[in-house]
Amino acid sequence: MYIRSRMNLAEIKEIKELLTTKKNIVIVPHKNPDGDAIGACLAMYHYLQLKGHAATVVSPNDYPNFLKWLPGSNNVYKYDTQNRQSVTALDEASIVFLLDFNALHRVGEDMQHGLEDYIGTFIMIDHHQQPDLVAKYLYSDISICSTCQMVYHFIEMLEDTTSINKEIATCLYTGIMTDTGSFRFPSTTSTTHRIIANLIEYGADNSMIYNKVYDTNSYSKLQLLGCALNNMVMIDKLKTAYITLSQDELNNYNYEKGDTEGIVNYGLSVEGIIFAAIFIEDVDQKIVKISFRSKGKFSVNEFARKHFDGGGHDNAAGGKSIVSIDATISKFLNLLPKYKNQLLKSYGE
Repeated sequence: MYIRSRMNLAEIKEIKELLTTKKNIVIVPHKNPDGDAIGACLAMYHYLQLKGHAATVVSPNDYPNFLKWLPGSNNVYKYDTQNRQSVTALDEASIVFLLDFNALHRVGEDMQHGLEDYIGTFIMIDHHQQPDLVAKYLYSDISICSTCQMVYHFIEMLEDTTSINKEIATCLYTGIMTDTGSFRFPSTTSTTHRIIANLIEYGADNSMIYNKVYDTNSYSKLQLLGCALNNMVMIDKLKTAYITLSQDELNNYNYEKGDTEGIVNYGLSVEGIIFAAIFIEDVDQKIVKISFRSKGKFSVNEFARKHFDGGGHDNAAGGKSIVSIDATISKFLNLLPKYKNQLLKSYGE
């Protein structure tokens, strides 16, 4: 088996024992869940249901429409809009899986308090750096490309991959595909491709999944993309590109959740650019949402953690700012010269 895990054999044995009798189990992704988070949660949901457990996915909030075709999506509770059902599910759960996030604050302040008061067993499966030690059972590996791949390994540790059916395979394939940029990021390994091959054999329709995720754009979403690309600013001497989207621009193009996902990668696709950022104004939350991407050795995780209350992976991270979008961009531009050497030597030039 090709497993990397901080879980030892004793812990795996204990989890197996926990799952031998029917239990109420809740599965939680991070706030604003992406394909990997929802894919992992729904895959775990189907697996646990198959094993006779009463499983419920409770998401902190809603997620993009291009993920709502996933099997089981209709059964997901949203903590912010279906609070009564969500709280009841948590109150009745003896196990809570925390998937694709490394700290309780990643679920948002309201749900964070609910999880902090929870007295049952946490099982965390995540691939982000520096996880908080909040779970009794922690499976953490930053070298793995996606939490969905880790869920596959988790089922593998339980010696139960033969239970993976079409629904589980579809959810896992979706998460791996989206978190690897359709298998092009450096974290995509030969192991990842072997797992993908297995998932296709288990029933995942790779062509259909790609079409459902990437080929269902609205006209207004494409117009918003055009606006974002028109706003792109290049700083050639620092190998950096950044994009801005104001609240007015979002409104003008009928923004819906998920419409800006992946736009930051266009900055990174420009020849010679190794650092890309997008700044998105969110008037309702009174923040500027930020995504960072990089190539080579420049760590956007460290950059986001140090300056923008965020974090993630070395080459993909997020952050936020509580000042205006103009002030946020000014701060970003003032920081860049301090990283000139790192940016210019990201590939050891």
